[in-house]
Amino acid sequence: MIKITRRRMLAVAAGALTLPMAGQAKQTPIIVYRDPGCACCMGWVRHLQAAGFVADVRAAKDLNQVKQRLGVPDDLAACHTAELAGYVIEGHVPAQALLRLLAELPRAIGLAVPGMPIGSPGMEGADLEAYDVVLFGKEGRRQYMRFIGEKAIG
Repeated sequence: MIKITRRRMLAVAAGALTLPMAGQAKQTPIIVYRDPGCACCMGWVRHLQAAGFVADVRAAKDLNQVKQRLGVPDDLAACHTAELAGYVIEGHVPAQALLRLLAELPRAIGLAVPGMPIGSPGMEGADLEAYDVVLFGKEGRRQYMRFIGEKAIG
């Protein structure tokens, strides 16, 4: 019989606190389609890899065709598109939002960060912009998370 001590209870509680947080994607595969000439896309890939994702990066000569095939709305388009666990990921979506998506598994096509906001992963810069991560699908779209740089603010 295992004796339950205060120390054992604290160890179990501390272990529970480390479950899926940023930096712990646990080798989750993601396919990234990018324009061969785009440098910021690889910055985003490095951000994902640092969070534990395993990126299969594929150069796409016609990225718009990939976006159309995967159902990315034109007004949410950005510079790269990815596939993650049956979801479409468009643009510089932070790993923290991807981890939340994988934990919640909402009914949606995917997540998008339209454009290329300064401070988003892969678009580092001095003057950080606030930006939204948009959940989109057949039922419409909504703000999923809000960030300044890589920090969630809402």
